This record gives sequence, structure tokens and C-alpha cells, in this order.
Amino acid sequence: MSDNNDKHAELPLTAIPERAVNKTDSTTEPKPPQRVLCINAHPDDQEFTVGGTLAKWARGGTQVITVVITSGDAGSNEHTEATMTKTKLAEIREVEQRNACAVLGVQETVFLHYGDGTLQPTIDLRRDLTRLIRKYKPDAVVCGDPTARFYGNSYMNHPDHRAAGDAACDAVFPSAGTRFIFPELLAEGYEPHQVARVFLHGSEKNDAWVDIADTLEIKCRALKQHSSQLGDWDPVERMREWAAEEGKEKGLAAAEAFRVMILKEETLQAEGKREEQPEYAEAEL
Repeated sequence: MSDNNDKHAELPLTAIPERAVNKTDSTTEPKPPQRVLCINAHPDDQEFTVGGTLAKWARGGTQVITVVITSGDAGSNEHTEATMTKTKLAEIREVEQRNACAVLGVQETVFLHYGDGTLQPTIDLRRDLTRLIRKYKPDAVVCGDPTARFYGNSYMNHPDHRAAGDAACDAVFPSAGTRFIFPELLAEGYEPHQVARVFLHGSEKNDAWVDIADTLEIKCRALKQHSSQLGDWDPVERMREWAAEEGKEKGLAAAEAFRVMILKEETLQAEGKREEQPEYAEAEL
């Protein structure tokens, strides 16, 4: 072993980078954030994956802002009519997403109008998401786990999902909190903001569970708003199965599971008290 390696071997435990420390207590449900930005690639991604959690948080006072990166204009091979146009389908799916958000209790829905099916984690997308994080200043961001590619041996994660998760995570860190990454945002009036927690859904390394027994019905009602994609299929039974499977490890009848990244320690005051939240009108960026 070299002298350099010997020196590193003598470093005390406190020299381990903070990012290597596990801070999540998997025995308790995570505290609801005061304001959350939920970022996904397509209309209906949110409802399939985290609708029960968002409904629960919204009813507890959390301000929820939904960001949909594409408008879902690639559609579904099974349910999209051959005569449908991409422009018309995008209009339909945006209406469906707004309706679903209203059911969940989301305060604002933002569409970024990137192309469906060809999404890439570009610098432009990261800049757009960084702008939104600095604008709304959420204490938490919800997005898909970009490292998840294969589920079992029958489902390959959509490339748009992975691209959306990659761009969202890179916008959270380091872009949103670093002053001189995207200095043009400073000129627009968007000062740096540090997100405290990132809730990654679809992860194979879950360490936090949210009990959605009381909001599973709301999740299903929100999902049903996406009729252009569901057709005559009733998702209720499948959503119950998924929720039961996710909750099984913790003895919960219905749950949504996450890997939670804790990037900033929250003070007791912040955890115990909700500041007044301004109302935002629905808008598009």
C-alpha cells in the first residue's frame, strides 16, 4: 500500500463526506414538506406513481406545484386514434392533467412543452427546471429515480422518465443552489435556493414510506381523468395491488415508497411550523 493510501486509511470517521451519511429514518413516515415541486415527464406519470402522497400532503397543508415536462403528445398506441394530431392530443392531455391536479389538490400546474418520446437531460431542460426551483423555492422536490432502468423482467423504464429524473436531480444539485451556474437566471431575478429533500419514486433502494390508505381513492379518481390514455380500463384494482405491494414491507395496507435524499437539515422550527403560503394561479412557463 502506498504512503498516500496509508494516510487516507488513518482519516477519522468524521472525514467521510457528508453525502455518504445515511440520514433517513425508515421507521417513521417522512414529515410533509411545506412546499413541494413534483417534476415528471408526462401527463399521468404523477398520478400513477405519487398521487396518493401528494393528495395526503395537500390535505395536510402542503403547497403542491406540478411540473410536466412534455405534454404527452406521443400518445398511446392502444388508445390514440389514427386520425389524432399531436397538437390536438397535447391539448387534450394538458386538460386531463389539470383536472387530475384539481382532484389531488395541486395548486399550480406548469407545462414545459418539450417533445414526448425524445426527451433528453439537456442543459436547456436543466436551466428551465432550475428556474422553477428558484422561483417557487420548494423545501422538497419529487421526481423519478433516474438510475432505475429495468423493473423485474417485463418492464423497461421509459427513457423520458430517466431523462426527467436526471435533469430534475441536476437542477436541484448543484444548479439551483449555486449562484454562478446559470448566471442568466440572476439577471431574471431568480436567486439561488437550496432544496432540503428529494423524494425519488420508482427506486429500487426505498427507505421511506407514505401511508396512502386514506387517499388511495383520491389517487384513483385523479388517474381516471386521463381517459385519453386509459380508454375503458379501470385502474382501481391495479392501484390497490401496487399500493399493497409497496406497503407490505412496513405492514401498511396501502403505501407509496421513496428513496429520500436529505440535502439540508431542517430546523425544529421549520419542521414544527408551517409558514403562510401564497396562492399561485395556474400558469404555463
